Amino acid sequence: MPAAHYHSPVRKLRRVNRPQHFMAVRTICALILREMTASYGRSPGGYIWALAEPALGIALLSVIFSIGFRSPLLGTNFAIFYATGLLPFLMFNDLSTKTSQAINYSKQLLAYPRVTFVDAIVGRFILNMLTQILVSIVVFSGITFAFETRTILDWERVFSALAMTAALGLGVGTFNCFLMSMFPIWQRIYSIITRPLLLISGVIFTLEAVPHPYKDWLWYNPLVHIIGTVRSGFYNSYDANYANPIYVYAISILLGFFGLIFLRRYHRDIMEL
Repeated sequence: MPAAHYHSPVRKLRRVNRPQHFMAVRTICALILREMTASYGRSPGGYIWALAEPALGIALLSVIFSIGFRSPLLGTNFAIFYATGLLPFLMFNDLSTKTSQAINYSKQLLAYPRVTFVDAIVGRFILNMLTQILVSIVVFSGITFAFETRTILDWERVFSALAMTAALGLGVGTFNCFLMSMFPIWQRIYSIITRPLLLISGVIFTLEAVPHPYKDWLWYNPLVHIIGTVRSGFYNSYDANYANPIYVYAISILLGFFGLIFLRRYHRDIMEL
């Protein structure tokens, strides 16, 4: 057979598989760009509001509690104390909320065979994760430059808390993505039962300040572990020995696993709702 007419089977296989290999990445990138345009490109201020919301929340908490207390429960600066509690809470809340609406938000695009519910979930998660990291960097940097916080960063603990927040937000969001897509009433039920979450997650207090038996009950809230780890990364004198990353990851993996299983089983039914 002449060399010009010979085609290697391996070369043919590579030609077929190469587009499929990058298809998911291209789809996710397209979904991210669409999300950026829809969420920030059309709203007044765009990213400015995403930065202003946590900054105003921290400022309000600092003013209110500085009136009644001479110093925060940790350190000497109210702003950095509440930032270490509020920012990881807002990150989890944003990730879980946006991820839970991934299918409803991209339902029309999911009609195309190349777009899967996993692409929709991953695209929304990545964009909002990057946004929340940017918000945290800007807010923490602003507080550090504006005040004498007397904090020293332990990057290992900070990154550990960031990873736990991402895992928990993705796990809860994926499980809720199934529930909210399959049973729309769950969105209102979840909103009601999680309203006290800001008050019971350690944003405005430390777990050590809570008396028994409530202290033992609050330990089962995974956000308490995350916020405690964040604060131990800013305050060298605060160990947060109660924080257990394995517990947070176990809940995240369990919820994410069952969320994916149910979505795989019922995503066609969801598309017909």
